[in-house]
Amino acid sequence: MNISIEQRESVVILTIKTEKLDSENAPQVKAKVLIESQPDVDAMIIDLSNVRMIDSSGLGVLLLAHRQMNEYNAPVILVGISEEVYKLMEISHIHDIFDVYDTVEEAIADLKPE
Repeated sequence: MNISIEQRESVVILTIKTEKLDSENAPQVKAKVLIESQPDVDAMIIDLSNVRMIDSSGLGVLLLAHRQMNEYNAPVILVGISEEVYKLMEISHIHDIFDVYDTVEEAIADLKPE
């Protein structure tokens, strides 16, 4: 599984670097989400720019991230979602629990107080 983790101040950015987020790689991504979900993290950004296909296991990763960060009143923000991935999120009725941006920079800029 090719995933990168970056921390910018108190924001964690997980970038999925494969075209599929499915049952083959979801366990590794879940492990990273659990490790990075900490009380001192103000937001988690998951960059899905490279992901073109997601299955129920992949959606489970996103829901796990949401549950974990919700414990600390911190958002999970998704960036770079393809049309195919977004359609599946709509069908699953989970698209409205995440903030969605085109880029990591846009998401970070929106997190900063005015």
